[in-house]
Amino acid sequence: MMKALANTGNDPDNTFVVAGIGCSGKIGTYMNSYALHGVHGRALPVGIGTKLANPNLEVMVAGGDGDGYSIGAGHFIHAVRRNVDMSYIVMDNRIYGLTKGQASPTSREDFETSTTPDGPKQPPVNPLALALAAGGTFIAQSFSSDSQRHTEIVQQAVEHDGFGFVNVYSPCVTFNDVDTYDYFRDSIVDLEESDHDPTDYDDAKDAILDADKEYQGIIYRDENSNPWEQREGLTENMADIPDGAPDDAMDLVREFY
Repeated sequence: MMKALANTGNDPDNTFVVAGIGCSGKIGTYMNSYALHGVHGRALPVGIGTKLANPNLEVMVAGGDGDGYSIGAGHFIHAVRRNVDMSYIVMDNRIYGLTKGQASPTSREDFETSTTPDGPKQPPVNPLALALAAGGTFIAQSFSSDSQRHTEIVQQAVEHDGFGFVNVYSPCVTFNDVDTYDYFRDSIVDLEESDHDPTDYDDAKDAILDADKEYQGIIYRDENSNPWEQREGLTENMADIPDGAPDDAMDLVREFY
């Protein structure tokens, strides 16, 4: 993620990283930029609000599959449909790792854990399908072990004019002994090495709904994407506060305290 941001020429002083709760939550502390470790499932609203308040900032939100696709699922869908010009990187390990190994929204239907000894008995959430159905303009998938391709894909998400969403296969070596590094290395199909056209909606839908393969690459990109803030004419930095409080501001505060 740092390489991707650096490759785009972004200044760390003009970059804001928001992280959710989970094993992914400390990512902001490793970034040489402004960062905030937010509330569980609420990283996206913070990132969106920051971007709309100051459209000149480069905003990246990071989280996990539990944070983004369970408690934060509602925010995820609406963030996709708003298409604010920012990036969202989800580290998907198909398990709740921080809370010691419960089934997550993306866990397999028969994935056995201490709280689901017979498996969740429900199909996993397909975040790529949710994003496409919500009108996503940039949908991609990468593998954390393939650092070069991961960097390339995240960089394209950052450079995209709109909401750049990347789901990252990020194996949990402690609690998930099914979706391992070896499994993904043997299973991943890189779309860059196929005849896949990321600008073709039907191609993207076919890849997203293909449950037999684990795809890596840019799955869908809308070349006519128009970010929300541009559509609404939000170009000024609203974070600049003029000197001095507005008249009667304290009277208004005292009404509530």
